[in-house]
Formats: sequence, structure tokens, C-alpha cells
Amino acid sequence: MSIDLQQDYFALFGLPRRFQLDETALELAYHDLQGRVHPDRYAHLPDSEKRLSMQWATRVNEAFRTLRKPLTRATYLLELCGVDAGLHTNTAMSPAFLMEQMEWREGVEEARSAGDADELTQLHQRLRQHGREVFEELARQFDEQQDYPGAAETVRRLMFMEKLQQEIDDALEALET
Repeated sequence: MSIDLQQDYFALFGLPRRFQLDETALELAYHDLQGRVHPDRYAHLPDSEKRLSMQWATRVNEAFRTLRKPLTRATYLLELCGVDAGLHTNTAMSPAFLMEQMEWREGVEEARSAGDADELTQLHQRLRQHGREVFEELARQFDEQQDYPGAAETVRRLMFMEKLQQEIDDALEALET
């Protein structure tokens, strides 16, 4: 087993270091690597080989979990580019974005209070569509413009949106019970 533990996740899977990635190629590379490093293949070998296999399996799983989700992939790309996204320390957002968030939250709260599942479902769909547009913007920032500070701000915006999406899901679930 000769795999370099120091290589980044993209190199591990033989993928270009980009935000937009071929999800099928990621899946295929993951399954190929998992087959090669799975601890069961090394069960009959000395403990040192078993440990190495376990390290690799863990690394491959961690890399796959990181790259398959756009938000974690974006955060990882920022890290590779030496940009601190400030996910837990930088909460400064544009006034326009903050107003938009307030409007979304008010809409969710009104629909939740009214027990209006249809409105919550519509909000959910609109937010998903808006999220797709923001992810397209993020792809341009990474892959075309190399605007990493802008990408960091977009990642923070997407985290707000993801949290709001979860609040809508929770409100819908509460109405179903």
C-alpha cells in the first residue's frame, strides 16, 4: 500500500482542485480506494500493516465526506488556499444579506405560527432555488475568478441559508406530528 498521507483530498482521488467536480468520478475513485485500503484486506498481515490500513481507510472516508458536500468542499478549498473563512469568528455580513435573512426568518415564523405547511413548503423550495444560485456564484468565485475572500463570504452566507433551511424542515416536521 503506497499512498501518500500528506496529499490533499483532491489529489487523493485524482481530481482537479476545483469547486466544481465530477461527482461520478469522485464516487468511482472513492470506491476504488476503499477497495484497496479496506482493513479486511490486511487482516492477515502484521499489526503495523493493519494500523496503516485503518489510517488510510479513515483518511479516504474523511476525504470523501468533505468533497461530496459543496459547503464542506468549499471550506476545504479555502483552507487549501490559505484563506480563513472565519466561519465562527467573522459574522459581518452585508446589510442587504442581513435584511434578506430577516425577511426569510419572518416568513418562516409567520408560516410556523399559522401552521401553514404549504407556505413553509414554498419557502423551502424558494430557499433551495436561491441556494443553487448562490452555489453557482461560489463556483465562479473559486474556479473562474480565484476570488477567495469573496468565496469565504459566500460560504458564510450559505451557512446562514443552510441553518434557515433546517429551521424550515424542523417547522414542517413539527406540523406533521
